[in-house]
This record gives sequence, structure tokens and C-alpha cells, in this order.
Amino acid sequence: MCGNNMSVPLLADAVTVSGAERETAAVIFLHGLGDTGHSWADALSSIRLPYVKYICPHAPRIPVTLNMKMVMPSWFDLMGLTPDAPEDEAGIKKAAENIKAIIEHEMKNGIPPNRIILGGFSQGGALSLYTALTCQHQLAGIVALSCWLPLHKAFPQAANNSVNKDIAILQCHGEMDPMIPVRFGALTAEKLKSVVTPTKVQFKTYPGVMHSSCPQMISSRPLPASFHWIYSSWKQLITTVPTNTKATQGNRDWRRDSFSQVKNNVFNVKT
Repeated sequence: MCGNNMSVPLLADAVTVSGAERETAAVIFLHGLGDTGHSWADALSSIRLPYVKYICPHAPRIPVTLNMKMVMPSWFDLMGLTPDAPEDEAGIKKAAENIKAIIEHEMKNGIPPNRIILGGFSQGGALSLYTALTCQHQLAGIVALSCWLPLHKAFPQAANNSVNKDIAILQCHGEMDPMIPVRFGALTAEKLKSVVTPTKVQFKTYPGVMHSSCPQMISSRPLPASFHWIYSSWKQLITTVPTNTKATQGNRDWRRDSFSQVKNNVFNVKT
């Protein structure tokens, strides 16, 4: 059944990278503050897989307290970037509901939730964590780059009704990040282990990497380590995507695949 994009506000102008064949999986990736979905769609296009649909929505333009009330793309208002900073609870919850609407739209189009990965960078990564951990549908995994868990004081109670207690989470952070220090990322990882099965949380740090955004990642050659977070994401989460017996024969060790091989292995089962 095909859904109507106009019924889901964020899908009306989202950047979508369609699969070359019948789409049986989806990646919903959320950009950071002040960015748009275009840059991440470009990055994901470089590792596109024929059965996967990539959706990169744009955040609405709103005044952001942290940036002197300047109007810019932002999933919710930001008052600060420290663990004890006040938070826009209503805005965070509204944004999460809008992302859940995208998930449900893809489900209506025939993609099961356990073949949907939710991810994001910075503020988008934060929203992906909150959305997945409060979602009523079992997702394939979360990719959280250079981010934090919004409304962290409300967890683990906020996830009591979620079905994602056993979800795989790959959290990556640059060790030289001046905006969201790696210490904040480490605290987030520890908090996540109180919300989901601890062994499902993987926190990776990258020496020398700052608060990189996609435009910088793809403009330099060779690509810096931060760009490979995307490849690492697929390698980590492949084990959570449903497969069948034939496809797993041979006991391939996904974790030893090179980055160039990973993009060919993720979601390799069509149905």
C-alpha cells in the first residue's frame, strides 16, 4: 500500500534516495543544527544499496535560543550544550512524533520496522536516540553521531513502554569535538546502558576528529575518519537486520569486512 507523502509533513520536501530495486529496508537520517537533509543524502548516496531507501528530512526553521534566537533549521530549540542545560521538552517530544510518523508511513508502504535504521548527526542524532527509545515499533538499530540523549533525566522510565529495549546502538564521537565534548558522549553511552541491554551499546571515539559535518567530510580527499562512521554503522547493525538461513551460510564475520565491502553487505537480503 502506498502512503501519501503530503499526509506526513516532514516527507513533503524530504530528500529521498530511492533504491534501484524493490525497497525492503530504509534508513532515516537526521541532520544537525543549521543543516539540511541534502548534505547527508549526498553522503548516503555514495554507499547506497539497491534494496534500501534513504530518507533525509529537513528540520523546520525556528528561532534557536543558543544562537541568539536566530531562525535556522532546528529539530527543537536548544538552550545549551551541557548535561545540565535546560531543554525544550515540548519541542523534543513534538519532533519525535514527527519522525515516528515517517516510520509509520514506511511501514504502510511495506517496509517492516525491524528493517528500518534511525540515525543522525549532532542534534539529529540526539533526536534519533530519543525517538527510537520511545517508539512503539521494534527498529533495526540506531546510529548516533556526535550527539547526546535529550531529556536524559527522564530515562530509563521514559522508555518503559518502548519495545526497543534490545535495540543495537552505535554511538560515535570525535575526541576533539569542541561543541559536544567526548565526555558528554561517554556519559550518554553509560545512560543508554541503563535503558537498553548494555551489550547492545557500542561507543566509538575517533582521535583528532572534531564536530565534523557532512559537507566537510565529503569535500576532502581522502575522506577523513569521521566519514567512515557511516560504514561502521552498517557493519555494527547488520547483525540486527532479519535475514534467512541461506544468506547466513558460511558464517561471514561482518566485523572484519573492509569499509568497501560493508556497503555491499548491509541489507543484502531482499525479502
